[in-house]
Amino acid sequence: MCYVGIAQKILSVLRAIAIFLFAQILLVASNITNILLETGWVARAVLLILLAFSVISWAMIFQKLGVFSRIHRESTQFLHIFRATRGVADPRALASAGSPFASVYAAGFRELQSQLAATNPHPGKLKSMQAVSVNMQLAAADEVRRVERGMSWMATTGSVTPFIGLFGTVWGVMDAFSGLGSAGAASLRVVAPGIAEALVTTAAGLFAAIPAVIFYNQFLHNIRDLGQRLDNFAMEVAAQIEKTYN
Repeated sequence: MCYVGIAQKILSVLRAIAIFLFAQILLVASNITNILLETGWVARAVLLILLAFSVISWAMIFQKLGVFSRIHRESTQFLHIFRATRGVADPRALASAGSPFASVYAAGFRELQSQLAATNPHPGKLKSMQAVSVNMQLAAADEVRRVERGMSWMATTGSVTPFIGLFGTVWGVMDAFSGLGSAGAASLRVVAPGIAEALVTTAAGLFAAIPAVIFYNQFLHNIRDLGQRLDNFAMEVAAQIEKTYN
């Protein structure tokens, strides 16, 4: 009974905190809406540009999260089956054909088959191990480039949007002080609304830039890790082929 009473008190406290936070969010949203309605055309144009950057950036983020999740799932399955298979198997017999590791393996296998099928003094013998390795390295580079698509937009968003927001802020501050000169009254109450409106663009620029920078660094780490793993896998396959056919 004692634990039930403590749990009920905790739930009531959490409920009160949630209600308070929700009320604060509504208040902040109401204030921001009022500020946005009072902004000038330059600030609105800046906010629209930042919104476009943010929407595209978040679309890239969710797309990359799905891509890396799929790569991790399919590659784990492919490597498990490949390492459980003895010798050099036909890639069509292996699962997860969409994995980058499967593409690298298929490139090396195609080159191997072309050499084994070619007419030479020693049929069934490998002519050039370097050619097989080069084909796998080229396939690995293609896979890395495919995963890198869209990264430049995220880098641009992270580096440019703070300055776009700063431009809107500077313009708004200039407009506020210009209005102060026209009014002829040097008072903080006169310029405060204009400065508050101007600072919204800086906040919007940071809102667009911070997630883009965080996920860009994370995705860049994932891409480098994938490239290293593909290179190691190419060496593993080359060693297996050389052991089998030499």
